[in-house]
Amino acid sequence: MGFEKFLFYVFAAITLFAAGMVVTRRNPVHAVLYLVLAFVGSAALWLLIEAEFLGIVLVLVYVGAVMVLFLFVVMMLDIDVAALRSHFIKHLPLGLVIAAMMLFNLVLVLGPSNFGLAAFPSPDPKPAGYSNTSVLGLDLYTVYVYQFEIAAVILLVAIVAAIRLTLRRRPETKYQDPGKQVRVRKGPDRIRVLSLPAETTPRPVLAVPRSQAETAEKTAEEAAS
Repeated sequence: MGFEKFLFYVFAAITLFAAGMVVTRRNPVHAVLYLVLAFVGSAALWLLIEAEFLGIVLVLVYVGAVMVLFLFVVMMLDIDVAALRSHFIKHLPLGLVIAAMMLFNLVLVLGPSNFGLAAFPSPDPKPAGYSNTSVLGLDLYTVYVYQFEIAAVILLVAIVAAIRLTLRRRPETKYQDPGKQVRVRKGPDRIRVLSLPAETTPRPVLAVPRSQAETAEKTAEEAAS
């Protein structure tokens, strides 16, 4: 077994372990961190098949940006794990049926007959000036241009729907309308500064307990006599 195949088994085992921990951890923050590890293992597998651009994009975009957003959202929502596990037994049979169907489909698709060396022979070595990025961009914007545009439209619809679902109008919130500020007219719409005479504020009277007031009166009388 060569060194490249050894690296493949190591990173594949790390990716499978991290993926299993993602779906079995009770703490959502731990699950997101294991998902970061799964992305790093997948990026290493991309690098082994000479897809350097996809591996770097997976690390920079998903690990560096998307997963940070996931962590921020999970920690901000403060998900109640006990409430999520309350209906676990109730939905367990349906979940087992769906898991069995997914496993059966994976066995059919990822079987040795579909992913052997006969179906996918080893690729020819690339020349020194080969650019994976240029070849990927050329195929993406020529051969798969319609699929790329459809995916872009679907993502745009998802963004608009997310903004619309989370938009909340609060009438009690005070905010400024720039349009009204621009349309201010000279005269009735402007603030007038008035000069008002100063009012004399009466001196506050301190409340003194009755016993202290009587003592003070007696002292004043004795001093006067």
